[in-house]
Amino acid sequence: MDTARPRWASLRAIGLAAVAAAAVAAASLVGTTPAHGAPSQADLEQQIKQQSTQFEKVVEQYNKITEEQKKTKKRIAAVDKKLKPLSGKVATAQKQVDAIAAAAYKGGPATAWNAVLNGSSSDTLNNIATLNRLSAQQSDQIRSLITAKRKLDGQHEKLAALYAKQSKQVKDLKKKKASISAKVDKLKKLREEAYGSATETTGTGSGQTPPKVSGRAGAVVDFAYAQLGKPYAWAAAGPDSYDCSGLTLAAWAKAGVSLPHVAADQYNQITHLSRSQIAPGDLVFYENLGHVAIYVGGGKVIHAPTFGEVVKVSSIDMMPVYGIGRP
Repeated sequence: MDTARPRWASLRAIGLAAVAAAAVAAASLVGTTPAHGAPSQADLEQQIKQQSTQFEKVVEQYNKITEEQKKTKKRIAAVDKKLKPLSGKVATAQKQVDAIAAAAYKGGPATAWNAVLNGSSSDTLNNIATLNRLSAQQSDQIRSLITAKRKLDGQHEKLAALYAKQSKQVKDLKKKKASISAKVDKLKKLREEAYGSATETTGTGSGQTPPKVSGRAGAVVDFAYAQLGKPYAWAAAGPDSYDCSGLTLAAWAKAGVSLPHVAADQYNQITHLSRSQIAPGDLVFYENLGHVAIYVGGGKVIHAPTFGEVVKVSSIDMMPVYGIGRP
């Protein structure tokens, strides 16, 4: 009996110590969970939004550079169009001068110089003068042609360098796009694992009946509603997917208006309006001209938000409005 009591007391002490240690460990875990646990749904959505905003800025930069590159390519083609016949003229004129020089100074059978030497002395002098004038005229023509060609060659060289620079910018922006896409994909995967959805599950508004709007604006609004639910895609302007400026470009094309595929350039091209003047079909700009949407009335806009999302209806005040304009 006496030997059993100490043993029991010892076991009891060990058990109490284990329980106490477990309690401390549990308390420690509870205390650290908020600091080191998974980010909240709101945190993930905020991070996704931040990365998506960066992504869209890169898209708009990409669109701007590719638009500029298209213009550069056209300018190069225009210079080349002038250079080709000019190069031919230079070659032809040079051959003519070479032929005159050969005839005048090298001689040879049945040459023009031999012909000059035939006949009276006055005829010979006249022929020599004519030959010299012809040579001088050809030389002047060649100098003029060569000057024009050098000017065009210089333009071509500068444009080629510009095109190469733009190509590098496009390449760098594609790398940025890939990096941001990877970050957003990771964030969306975390959100899906934690909350069962990779993106917010708000409705797109698809299936709604467009409001009745007359004139060109009506064509724009009808087109915008018909695109609801279509996916956002990098630098896309339809018909199956869009980025923000690609959607507005395609919508206004239905009304016969040509817009550039860059939100900032669209803003600079159209008539600016106050908030009180807004009407369906007008364009609403956000994010320091990094995003654009189509106003459809009732305080709503249709836009292509960012990658991983679809064309949808949102409040005009989904973010601070930068400006409003009408093509």
